[in-house]
Amino acid sequence: MLQRARGVLNISAQRASGDITRLKNLRQQGSYRAIFPRPIGGNIEAVIVNTAGGVTGGDQFSATIVAHEAAHVSVTTQAAERIYGATGAAAGLMQTTLRADENAQLYWLPQETILFDGSRLQRRLDVDLHASAKFLMVEPLIFGRAASGETLRSGELDDRVSITSGGRPIYLDRIRLDGDIARHLERPAVANAANAVASIVLVDPASKSLLGPVRALLPPSAGASLLAETVLVVRVLASDSYALRTTIFSILDLLTDNAVPKNWKL
Repeated sequence: MLQRARGVLNISAQRASGDITRLKNLRQQGSYRAIFPRPIGGNIEAVIVNTAGGVTGGDQFSATIVAHEAAHVSVTTQAAERIYGATGAAAGLMQTTLRADENAQLYWLPQETILFDGSRLQRRLDVDLHASAKFLMVEPLIFGRAASGETLRSGELDDRVSITSGGRPIYLDRIRLDGDIARHLERPAVANAANAVASIVLVDPASKSLLGPVRALLPPSAGASLLAETVLVVRVLASDSYALRTTIFSILDLLTDNAVPKNWKL
């Protein structure tokens, strides 16, 4: 029996006096840890660390992050998450649950997830927002390490994002790929041979005014639109991780008002 990694991380933050957000609760178990760099402007920045070094078949990771009323929280990862080849049929499981209460601000800004050949991943991101909360997320996916000449000829990805605001569904996205993933990505209606993709979602009253500035930053292989007056969605395709990061960093810099986590700049 192969040893499998397990990780549980629960973080909650609350507004203290003035404009200061402070940690309320923290639970770390197994291969999940969080570190908290010195805050800027009274906000909490959490950096998730996977001490197992990656995810493979049969591993299970879960994270719950709550921004209580008027709290400001930004969450990122220490580095790119690596999804290694699975030795059996079991997928690696990653469940993230986010909640932003009244007048809270929550940024979910993990760095890239890199899928290796033969990897199997089932990932869920469930977001529950108060109608007055501000939320920003990015999910970058890299299909193989281009610099190493890797091509994903086998694997499985089941990735779902669900966002509700005020108890109402406002965004639901799912990517399912299996088998010869590289061949699927070559199809014009899927990725047109791109090896990297990112989704960005902003839930904010200012979304409509930001649509034009965001579109001005996009290459031909990307698009942005409004799902509603307060919901801005961006999808970016790129040839590799470097091109993808270059594009999405400029967008995140705009949408966070130059408050992208330091890890993105290293």
